[in-house]
Amino acid sequence: MALRDQLRVMVVDDMSTSRGLITNALDSFGIRNVASAGDGPSALQKLATTPVHLVISDYNMPGMDGLQLLHALRTNGPTRGIGFLLITGRADREIIDMGKRLGMNNFLKKPFDPNGLRSAIEAIVGKL
Repeated sequence: MALRDQLRVMVVDDMSTSRGLITNALDSFGIRNVASAGDGPSALQKLATTPVHLVISDYNMPGMDGLQLLHALRTNGPTRGIGFLLITGRADREIIDMGKRLGMNNFLKKPFDPNGLRSAIEAIVGKL
């Protein structure tokens, strides 16, 4: 069975359009086991009952940004090892450095194309 058939992914973004674009790209790669959440707290709630291998999260979200979500994942035993891909329109050095300190596996700058997303994912989980 191919990795893409086993991989469980959660897409976290407050913009439904962005969630849809990412989900459609994942589907085009053959990744069909995809959950989504509109914000960090609901993502954490879903992950508590339905674990995934990879979280793809927007950075700029109200209430809990992508780095705060990453911190919450890394400080919780059951979610500590989940792969984390941060997607941001602001790829400032301070955001990227903080992400790396918190245990971010990779990041992708907006706007991105499906091939860029695929490469960013493969750098974390291996060839799809």
